[in-house]
Amino acid sequence: MIGDIVGKPGRRICMDAVRPLREREGLDLVVANAENAAAGSGLTPPFYQELTNSGIDAITLGDHAFRRREIYGTLNSQKKIVRPANYPASAPGRDHTILQTHSGIRIGLFVCLGRVFMNPVDCPFAAADRVLSQMPSDVHCILMDFHAEATSDAQLMGRHLDGRVSAVLGTHTHVATADECVLPGGTAYHTDVGMTGPFESILGRRIDRVLETVRTFRPTKYDVASEDVRLCGTIVDIDESTGRATGIRRLVVTADEVAEMKK
Repeated sequence: MIGDIVGKPGRRICMDAVRPLREREGLDLVVANAENAAAGSGLTPPFYQELTNSGIDAITLGDHAFRRREIYGTLNSQKKIVRPANYPASAPGRDHTILQTHSGIRIGLFVCLGRVFMNPVDCPFAAADRVLSQMPSDVHCILMDFHAEATSDAQLMGRHLDGRVSAVLGTHTHVATADECVLPGGTAYHTDVGMTGPFESILGRRIDRVLETVRTFRPTKYDVASEDVRLCGTIVDIDESTGRATGIRRLVVTADEVAEMKK
């Protein structure tokens, strides 16, 4: 699972790193949160295509899912992208999808938004239960992206779904946490897998612009930064017969490491 892809720098490192990473790590499936891929907010059809062409198997979105209206058609027509399951049923797109690895293993994927410190949205716990009730009985491996602000919200979701999904991996804060683990029921859990984009920044945005607005209240344009680009994510090992996780670890890849892998 690749954490929030921010703007052009985030997309570029994915284009350079994903295929070498798949080979180096022996990855069967790569999912990425791309709700910030278009200039830091939203996703467009060309960028969706760019990311899926890079070797990413599926895309999840978050609270900026509908920031770009042009993505509606892609959400309705493509099976490799999901919007939050706790949005209204009438919202564009699908609330879950079934993917298939190159070796033929079927994997369920869905995303929910948290509620603490977030805009009002339907109950993510009820939405997760509903999605799981719709999963085919032969799909044992299930991944949930929990797009949440509060660590307590994320931890509660991990415990709520422990033993019922393979992994609950958090996105949204752009800051990787150090609490990755396999919960007692066999669900891999990570509060936030981190950001993919420029780390010489404030959560991906230019430091000077954010500082000026915070210190003076003068509005500025929060342009995406450009320096120290990294790819952050989490790798989960899953027993395909049971759907239970057997291992989890954080991953950080710098631009220099990408250059070495490409050699």
